[in-house]
Amino acid sequence: MIEDNKHRQHSLIEDALALITATPLVALGVTFYSHAELLTGSTAGLAFLIKYLTEWGFGPVFFVLNLPFYLLAFLRMGWKFTLRTFCAVGLVSLFAELTPQWVSFHQLSPVYAALLGGMCMGLGMLMLFRHRASLGGVNILALYLQDRFNISAGKFQMSVDLVIVLAALLVLPVDKVLLSIAGAAILNLILTLNHKPGRYQGVS
Repeated sequence: MIEDNKHRQHSLIEDALALITATPLVALGVTFYSHAELLTGSTAGLAFLIKYLTEWGFGPVFFVLNLPFYLLAFLRMGWKFTLRTFCAVGLVSLFAELTPQWVSFHQLSPVYAALLGGMCMGLGMLMLFRHRASLGGVNILALYLQDRFNISAGKFQMSVDLVIVLAALLVLPVDKVLLSIAGAAILNLILTLNHKPGRYQGVS
């Protein structure tokens, strides 16, 4: 008989390994996007917009933008999720600043950057989700508004991303915005195909 492992508890070491594997992968995607001057949605998208407008580093901006959301994370998801998310955001912020010092591009196709960057971020986020962590920000707020005020989390998230895309048109050329949308589609496709209810239910 095959043992049912759907609800097997993740160990602390497994959670830690997931964090230190997923966050450099997300940061590599961020590096692709930064070099090609692309952006994604949610809080990371806001961080990209501020970076392009001010020349501030993505990492510090991303870290600061997430600070107001940890109380909501604690209320909505509990302290373990909040702690793992804080660590994930901190590591992505750190690796986003360090990766360009470790990796340089003499030639990088914007199409390749959009698609591979989206894949890297999608795979990293998938790993974090499976270990009960996230990259914080807008999706936590969306879940809170849904619980507190019955506002659809999906519609709220979509509205925020739409505003980010429209704002990006003021900063980036249209072709870069279209490539960013394609990258976001790849990212969300990875999550949609692989993060389904009942498919993987490891517990942290």
